[in-house]
Amino acid sequence: MKLAEAESTMQKTVESTQRSFNTIRTGRANASLLDKITVDYYGSPTPLKSLANISTPDSTTILIQPYDRNTLNLIEKAISMSDVGLTPSNDGSLIRLNIPPLTSDRRKELVKIAAKYAEEGRVAIRNIRRDTVDTIRKLEKSAEVSEDESRDQQDKLQKLTNKYTAKIDELLAEKEKDITTV
Repeated sequence: MKLAEAESTMQKTVESTQRSFNTIRTGRANASLLDKITVDYYGSPTPLKSLANISTPDSTTILIQPYDRNTLNLIEKAISMSDVGLTPSNDGSLIRLNIPPLTSDRRKELVKIAAKYAEEGRVAIRNIRRDTVDTIRKLEKSAEVSEDESRDQQDKLQKLTNKYTAKIDELLAEKEKDITTV
């Protein structure tokens, strides 16, 4: 694994961490809260956004309008069973999700969840670094690169690791600010 590959993989890890952060509820309605929900549609798990139009008419409501009315109850059940923590209300053609204001205890919980996602991202980046360092050392042992080149590559790799870890820290700080802002 070369440095360019490692950097590309680290970038993907940061993007994955960002997507995880998007699924954490802040005080506002956001359609990405429902990204991880899958509906058992004709025996196969199907992402909710493939089955319905999801919109946010105001900051406290998410509207879900299924393309096929027969899926209304399936979608409602999938949301109820998920870990989103919202109760769907079905009016026969739409599903409404009202987002209650967050309590201070719930905000603290969500900050912990965000910190957990950030730590998972950091660990993934460190694993990429470890694998790349192993590859560089193998090349050095087989005399394909010199000791100086090996050290040089490892230094550059450490700088990349620091850069992408800092990006995750920035994303975490931003998400914590979103969660704690009333």
